[in-house]
Amino acid sequence: MASVPFPPLFLCSNPNSLALGSIVSEKLRFGGCRAFGLGTVRKSRRRTATSFVCKASSVTFRDLDADDFRHPLDKQNTLILRAIPGLNELGKALLGSVTEQIMLLENIGTSVLVSKNQLSELHQLMIEAAEILNIEPPDLYVRQSPVPNAYTLAVSGKQPFVVIHTSLVELLTRKELQAVLAHELGHLKCDHGVWLTFANILTLGAYTLPGLGGFIAQSLEEQLFRWLRAAELTCDRAALLVAQDPKVVISVLMKLAGGCPSLAEQLNVDAFLEQARSYEKASSSPVGWYIRNAQTRQLSHPLPVLRAREIDEWSRSTDYRTLLKRAIQTSAV
Repeated sequence: MASVPFPPLFLCSNPNSLALGSIVSEKLRFGGCRAFGLGTVRKSRRRTATSFVCKASSVTFRDLDADDFRHPLDKQNTLILRAIPGLNELGKALLGSVTEQIMLLENIGTSVLVSKNQLSELHQLMIEAAEILNIEPPDLYVRQSPVPNAYTLAVSGKQPFVVIHTSLVELLTRKELQAVLAHELGHLKCDHGVWLTFANILTLGAYTLPGLGGFIAQSLEEQLFRWLRAAELTCDRAALLVAQDPKVVISVLMKLAGGCPSLAEQLNVDAFLEQARSYEKASSSPVGWYIRNAQTRQLSHPLPVLRAREIDEWSRSTDYRTLLKRAIQTSAV
């Protein structure tokens, strides 16, 4: 997976990763996702083109702003990142149009571009999710890989695109897959892609500096990971706004934590939520709190059970219900 030169931005928790270059690739993983066997489920999961015509949602958020669903921790940690002197300027200097073109051409050359005439069902899922979140749909690519993953690239906010791996398509239902796409759109809606790429490049550069360079990079990395974990919580909310069913989003997290196509139909969302509650209870003691912080400090994503608990609680909140009331009802095709 080191061949993928972009920061992956979706759904799990693992300090191991694939991303920008060989160093950051060990830091920013899509999640704790193993290379799942594809099993013999393909035939039973096959859909026809007509089976995708209906929208997953009957509402559209015409006036949706990123701050309407941004997680409080995301807001707090974004302000901290913005206060770091020279971060934005250095990032722009390191990431110019040439870098963007290299990344774009590499992806075009090694993946399949989704469109009306190419994998039209996936194209429709992306269009619907973008319409619901009131954002321009980015290009979508499908890349051959046994590691379930999805990620977004947005250099200077230009020519953003989303990549999903074939094994992820095999692992998830269509509603779950659309939730993943909505999660990635959440990163674009909140400008996460730009900040993530800038911060990663800065971290790489700081490690190469003599003297205090390593200390600066380590301090920034800790703050960066704290922000990344908060950003993931925001984008899980974007996924819920599109799916409008917390079980769909939680099911994605559950499958990434311990699922494969051959076991998918046996997984139980309610049982996974109960597991999440038991983790909260076990980590509420002083010793548990210490272990939990040590366990998550160097992770780029929150633990799947914690994300499941977060999205379950937000789905019951007044803020979420208020957003749904603001949405414009549309007729499903």
